[in-house]
Amino acid sequence: MQGMDRRRIKRVRRVDRAARWLITFGGISVIVCVLTMLVLIAWTAFPLFRPARLDVESSLPVPAGVGEQILAVGSDDYRETGFVVDERGVFTFLDLRTGERLDEVRPGPPPATTRRLLAASHDGDMRLSLLWDDGAADLVRVSFIPDFSGETRTIAHQVRTLASFPPLPGEPTPLAAVQRSTDEGTVQVLLLDPARIAVRHLSAESDDTGEADAKTAAGPEDAAIITDLPEAVTALAVERAGRALYAGTDRGTLLHWDITADRPRLVGRVRAFADHRPVTALGVVFGDLSLAVGDSLGGVTTWSPVALYGAASDRRFARIHTLSSHGSAVTGFLFTRHDKSVISRGAAGSLHVDHMTSNRQLLSLRPQPRLLHVQPTLRGDGLVAVDADRRVRVWRLHNPHPEVSWRVLFGKVWYENYDEPAFVWQSSSANDDSEAKLSLIPLVFGSLKGTLYALLFAVPIALFGALYTSQFTTPETRGVVKPTVEVMAAIPSVVIGFLAALWLAPLVERLVVTVFLYALVLPVVLVAFLVLWSRLRGLRLLRRVERGREFVLVLPVLGLAGWLAYLATPLVERGLFQGDFRLWLFQETGTRLDPRNSIVIAFALGFAVIPIIFTVAEDALSNVPKSLKAASLALGASRWQTVWRVVLPSASPGVFAGIIIGFGRAVGETMIVLMATGNTPVLNWGLFSGMRTLSANIAVEIPEAPAGGTLFRVLFLSAALLFLLTSALNTAAELIRQRLRKRYGY
Repeated sequence: MQGMDRRRIKRVRRVDRAARWLITFGGISVIVCVLTMLVLIAWTAFPLFRPARLDVESSLPVPAGVGEQILAVGSDDYRETGFVVDERGVFTFLDLRTGERLDEVRPGPPPATTRRLLAASHDGDMRLSLLWDDGAADLVRVSFIPDFSGETRTIAHQVRTLASFPPLPGEPTPLAAVQRSTDEGTVQVLLLDPARIAVRHLSAESDDTGEADAKTAAGPEDAAIITDLPEAVTALAVERAGRALYAGTDRGTLLHWDITADRPRLVGRVRAFADHRPVTALGVVFGDLSLAVGDSLGGVTTWSPVALYGAASDRRFARIHTLSSHGSAVTGFLFTRHDKSVISRGAAGSLHVDHMTSNRQLLSLRPQPRLLHVQPTLRGDGLVAVDADRRVRVWRLHNPHPEVSWRVLFGKVWYENYDEPAFVWQSSSANDDSEAKLSLIPLVFGSLKGTLYALLFAVPIALFGALYTSQFTTPETRGVVKPTVEVMAAIPSVVIGFLAALWLAPLVERLVVTVFLYALVLPVVLVAFLVLWSRLRGLRLLRRVERGREFVLVLPVLGLAGWLAYLATPLVERGLFQGDFRLWLFQETGTRLDPRNSIVIAFALGFAVIPIIFTVAEDALSNVPKSLKAASLALGASRWQTVWRVVLPSASPGVFAGIIIGFGRAVGETMIVLMATGNTPVLNWGLFSGMRTLSANIAVEIPEAPAGGTLFRVLFLSAALLFLLTSALNTAAELIRQRLRKRYGY
């Protein structure tokens, strides 16, 4: 017998040891799986914060035969074919991979006399403004046409003159010329001298292909001369649409004219710098809403129209962003054509690439030898330059997510057309030149707001239901109520969201006053019922109902309170809200009653959370030792005093755990908040407005987010944030629960 007992003990120990190792392995595996999920999500979001990088692709000598002075440079989007422009106005094309000379093009007819090109400036979309020494000016477009019909890709090139402006009679050679081609024609702005600006328009005609084309004027054109300049002009910029002219002065003043009419109209004047430092460079950021300003101290700022004192009709330029500073005066700007990146150049040869919205410095270069001319590709993924050693240098620019920074995601940002910095989520917009607004704060706020309202509705119902079921009702009733509530947890969230969106939301919108009246009438009706019950409870029949079946009498009371609130609704609306609560709410408070609002989400999401909190709390309350309750009753305490002073504190760790589990369910819920709210990322606690949560935002945006794009990775970052948020809350809750167990443990 002893041998059999020893063998049995050994077998039990082996089983226990195996079970211990198996459970340990399973627990560690779960932790590893969860952490692996977090790492994979975070790894997908990590490239958002990688710095930009330039990779040298080629460095080639300028082909022989190019003039002594190179005035401009450019390339196609594939960085295979480039060109340089010399003082003769000749475009020399070369292969950027081998340095081979491909072609030489002189746009337009050959000049009657030898002219020298003084300046060539890019106008975006491969348009160049050419200023000649006799005062004439041309607007030229360079086109690259890729051909994929053969075995290898070929790229043809074309140079076409869009508009030609003759010299202004009796005027000296302008100091600068800026030309813009629009649908209506071409506008030219000339800086005749620091105190005079000329504006000329050339109407558009259609060529044989139907394309708008500005032709050469037959004779001298009428020019609008701006002479009422308060200070000497040091920099000019013209909006790409040709509607606005900007000028900077030697005293730090910014001037803004409307040049759509025959006579320019001064619409804005602002002192940019209190120390009167000169403005040395101006440029219009992609989108035509913001102005980049460079000064003599190397500062780079962007300015945009802002409403003064809340008056939308009175908008003045204000500084909205300060970008990275150069150590010397800013000499010029270049802009990418697909985002709000700003490329600025310093007099000492520095080159900065910044993103306006994110205030993020992407690159800072000081190449040697010094770069004379730089131009980004149209796609913004490359740079081509000519340096002081007459070499053409080509870089590939890796900069996939310039619009994202920690400040954009979690701080206030001053966006274009906004009157002040704000937290905004707007991942897409109608125009490609609009700013992506990717603040996660409205989404985090929406998650907490929806969860708070849901718990305010669910926690009292679930806890009082658990108290009554575990401590006051009969075992038979408990055997019916608890499984029924647990079955509620099995209802798919999509069904709850569907009912909330199509049935509950219209009902609440129609009876919103009734809902608030019900919250006021119900306590009054319950108090009246309890007073009546205290007088009638002596009856034998009612005593039988009182022992665990009180809810049978409370149900009609709930219905009576609802009926009274419904009857009182028309009277209250006429007496307090002029017969229409929705109209009164908007007129008096400016608040709109959204059909899918926080009230709807409180009911719908609360309904989904109630079973979880009820089940965990009821188990905790039922597991309190009967000896504790018996001791309390034996000392003369009532049943309610026993529950309040003994049972509830003893079960508080489990009750608290149930609330936290419900909180986690509410924070992570997707389908209910997706269908039952307006998905509006707003920052207010109003009952009548909706919200957008982190989980619902991921469900809405991820199908439309291009894989590997900025929005795609920001959604993964928000998923990691949601993961960390719930983990931190659950960890804190577990620490509190352990303290409660030590204090009230049994």
